[in-house]
Amino acid sequence: MSTFRFQALQQTANRRPVKVEELDRKSIIFGSNVFNDKAMRQFLTPEAYQAVKNAVQHGTKIDRKLADYIAMGMKEWALSKGVTHYTHWFQPLTGTTAEKHDAFFETSYDGSDPVEKFGGSQLVQQEPDASSFPNGGIRNTFEARGYTAWDPTSPAFIFGTTLCIPTVFVSYTGEALDYKTPLLRALHAVDQAATDVCRYFDKNVKKVTATLGWEQEYFLVDAALANSRPDITLTGRTLLGHTSAKGQQLEDHYFGSIPTRVLNYMRDLENECMLLGIPVKTRHNEVAPNQFELAPIFEETNLAVDHNSLLMDVMQKVAERHDFKVLFHEKPFKGVNGSGKHNNWSMATDTGVNLLGPGKTPMSNLQFLTFFINTIKAVYTNEELMRASIATATNDHRLGANEAPPAIISVFIGQQLTKVLAELEGVSNGKLSPEEKTDLKLNVVGKIPDVLLDNTDRNRTSPFAFTGNKFEFRAVGSSANCANAMTIVNSIVAKQLRDFKAAVDTLIEGGMKKDDAIFNVLREYIKETKAILFEGDGYSEEWEKEAEKRGLSNYKTTPTALKAKVSEKSLSLFEELGVMNHVEAEARYEIELEEYTKKIQIEGRVLGDIARNHVIPTAIRYQNVLIENVKGLKEIFGSDFENVAKEQIILIKEISGHIAAINSQVEEMTEARKKANALDTAEKMAHAYCDTVKPYFDTIRDHCDKLELLVDDEIWTLTKYRELLFTR
Repeated sequence: MSTFRFQALQQTANRRPVKVEELDRKSIIFGSNVFNDKAMRQFLTPEAYQAVKNAVQHGTKIDRKLADYIAMGMKEWALSKGVTHYTHWFQPLTGTTAEKHDAFFETSYDGSDPVEKFGGSQLVQQEPDASSFPNGGIRNTFEARGYTAWDPTSPAFIFGTTLCIPTVFVSYTGEALDYKTPLLRALHAVDQAATDVCRYFDKNVKKVTATLGWEQEYFLVDAALANSRPDITLTGRTLLGHTSAKGQQLEDHYFGSIPTRVLNYMRDLENECMLLGIPVKTRHNEVAPNQFELAPIFEETNLAVDHNSLLMDVMQKVAERHDFKVLFHEKPFKGVNGSGKHNNWSMATDTGVNLLGPGKTPMSNLQFLTFFINTIKAVYTNEELMRASIATATNDHRLGANEAPPAIISVFIGQQLTKVLAELEGVSNGKLSPEEKTDLKLNVVGKIPDVLLDNTDRNRTSPFAFTGNKFEFRAVGSSANCANAMTIVNSIVAKQLRDFKAAVDTLIEGGMKKDDAIFNVLREYIKETKAILFEGDGYSEEWEKEAEKRGLSNYKTTPTALKAKVSEKSLSLFEELGVMNHVEAEARYEIELEEYTKKIQIEGRVLGDIARNHVIPTAIRYQNVLIENVKGLKEIFGSDFENVAKEQIILIKEISGHIAAINSQVEEMTEARKKANALDTAEKMAHAYCDTVKPYFDTIRDHCDKLELLVDDEIWTLTKYRELLFTR
C-alpha cells in the first residue's frame, strides 16, 4: 500500500497546469447561459415576459396558458445553445443539489414523428420521489409523491447541455422538503415587516429586499493525493495524520502569490461563473496551506443562495479538469485554519437605499439606527436559534479555534457605534425636549457617517459583526447551505421589526410624536440588549465566564444546539411568520439529528477501518523489522545484546503499546456505536454518538499519529500532512 502513496506523490509531481483560455471580457460573457432579462425579451412574447416580471417583482401567479408560452420561449433559447435536456434543479435537505434530466424529445404513440417538446406543465411542476429524500417522517416510504415547482424569481440557467430550472420541493401534502421554500417565506416576511417600518421615514418605499454576499473558503488537494486517503474520500476530512512540522505558523500563505495550477483552476472556475451569472469578484490564498477563498458581489438573498449551491457543484466539476479535489469540510486538517462561509447580510429598499448604511441626514441616520438596533435586538432575543442555524457535525470541529468564531453568539459593533448607542440610551423617557432633540440629531445621529468612515477594527472572533454597511454572520460553515442561516436571520429580524412597529404605533396612538416614539423604543432596546454586545477576544476563558453571567448560551455540540429549533418560542416564531409550521420545523429537527448521527457513524467506521487495516499492519511490519534487527544483534553480541539493542527494544515495546491501545479503543468505540444504534429516538441517538462514540476519535487518532512518527516513512501507507498541504 505504501507504493500507492508514492505513486500518488509521483503523479502529483508530474502535473502540469491546465491551459485556460479567457472566453472574453467578463462584462460581455456574464450571464450568457442564463435565461435573464435580455434572453426573455428576445425569446418571449410581451405578455409572457410581463408575466415573469410580475411574478418576480410582485409575487403574482403565472397563468398556465402563459406558462406554455414561457416554456416554449425557454426551450427555443436553450436549443439555440445546444441544450438537449432539462431538469428541475432543487435543494433537498441532503445538503447538496438534486436534478433529474429529461430530454427535449418525444415521439408519437407508434414511435414516429420525433419532436423537441417542452410545455408549461413540464416547466411549472415535476414529481420526484419525496420518500427517497430526507423528510423527517413527513412521508412514509409507500407515500412517495412529492413535487418540484418552478421558482421564477431565480432564473433558469444552462450547465453543460442541460437547462436547469430552479424550483422548490414540497411533499404531496404541501410541507416543505427543501431549503428554498422556508427561505422564500422568510424573505417575504422580512420584506413586509421592513417595508412597514421604512414608511416611517419614506412613504415611497414599496419593497425591501434582503441581500447576501457570501465568502466561500475551501481547500484544494491534488486528486491523486486525496484518493490515496480513505478518510478524505469518504468523510471529506482527515481522521488521523500527524501535523506537519511547518503549518501556517509563518503566515506566509495568506494573500501570498497564488500557485500556478490553482490560479488556472480559479480562472477556469471564474469563466464558468460568468457564463452562469454568478458575480464572483475576489480570489485569494487563505491562512492555511492550500486553503483559498472566493467571494462575489452581493445579490438578492434567494438568488445568492442558489448561486452558492450552484457554485459548489461547479467547483467540484471544474476541479476534475484540473486534477484537484475541493474540500468544503469545515476542518479537513487538524492544527490549521478551518473553513467558513461568511454571510454578509443587509436589506435594501426599492428606492435604492441600504438600510444598514448610514445616510447624510439625521432622518436617514435615524432609519439606519432603527434597523441596526432592531437587528441587534433580534439576535439577542434569538441567540440560541442563531447558534442552532449553524450547528452541524462538521462545523463543531471549527467553532472556537483558529480565527473561527466561538459557539457563543455575540454581536460586535465597534467602539464608535457603542458610544453612539450609549448616547441614545440617555434620551428622555417620553417626549424629548427641543434642545435634547437638536443635540441628538446634530451631534449623535447626524455624525454617524463620519464615525463609520474610521470605525473600530474588525473582530475576527465575533460570530455576528457589523462591518460598515452590513452584518457579517461569520459562524456559518463552509459546507453549509446558506439558506439555513439566512432563513433564521430574516425570520428573527422580520419578527423583531413587527414588534418594533407595534410598540411605536402604540406610543403614537397615545399622543407621542413619531420621532419621539421611535427614540423611546430604541432606547429600551439598547438597554435590553447590552448582554449580546462584545468587543473582546471570543476565544478567551474570561469570555466564557462572562457570557455565562450575561445569560448567553454556549452550546458546544450540535445535538444540544439544535434543540432551540423546536423550542416553543421558535415554533411560535416560525408559525406566526408563515415560515414553517410545526410539522415542518420538527421534521427538520429530526433530519438534522439523523444527519449528525450518520456523519459521526461513518467517521467512526472509517477511522476503525484505517486504524486496523492501515496503521496497525504497517506498525507491525516495521516492528518485525526491528525484531529482526534485535535478533541479529543478539547473534553478534550475545548476552550483551540488550545494551546494544536498548533503543530498538524500547521502540518495539512502544509500538506494541500503541497497537494494543488502538485495538482496545476501536473495540470499545464499536460497542458504543452498537448501543447508540439500539436507541429508539433520533435525539437520544445523536446525543449518544456525541457523548459516547465521538470521544474515542481523539484517543484513537493520538495513538495512530504517534505511530506515524515512529514508523519508517518508506512503508507508511497514508499520505502525510506535509504532502497533502504543501504539494502543489
